[in-house]
Amino acid sequence: MRRAIEAGVKSIEHGQLLDEATIKLMAAKGIWLSLQVLDPAPPQAPTDVKLKKAQVIDGTDSAYKWAKKHKVKLAWGTDFLFNAAQNKNQNSDILKLKTWFTPAEMLKMVTHDNAQLLALSGPRNPYPGKLGVVEAGALADLLLVDGDPLANIDLIADPAKNFLVIMKDGQIVKNQAR
Repeated sequence: MRRAIEAGVKSIEHGQLLDEATIKLMAAKGIWLSLQVLDPAPPQAPTDVKLKKAQVIDGTDSAYKWAKKHKVKLAWGTDFLFNAAQNKNQNSDILKLKTWFTPAEMLKMVTHDNAQLLALSGPRNPYPGKLGVVEAGALADLLLVDGDPLANIDLIADPAKNFLVIMKDGQIVKNQAR
């Protein structure tokens, strides 16, 4: 990862095994870190798989703590994109961030901050225009949540029930507001 950073990458994905010195370098160079929080290996997994998975889980904890300490730009990642059956779990997976972040920090990371990282894609960005903000001329996906996610972040785990209005690209695609 250090060689990639020195070669000029803009983002490190799956950086669970970074050390603190490399995280400091990322902060100094303005490089993004995008992690996903993984679950432990199942009990029936081979011992070597359990040990490797435990190392990654421990590394996730260290990486998030050091990234916050050194103010590394953070994004939230998932591999659900490559497994459509898992997409229904995406919002529940966001809740795994509660170990390290407040609800406000979590929501900012998965919306505004992820949009800022996506904007670095240049011509490959599928969403041309300003992202991650609510203002005239920006592309906006908005949600009306039945409750206050800053007081109860668990509300986002069940979008079918708790997202009353969904606006995508400025168009209402769901409206169950009372």
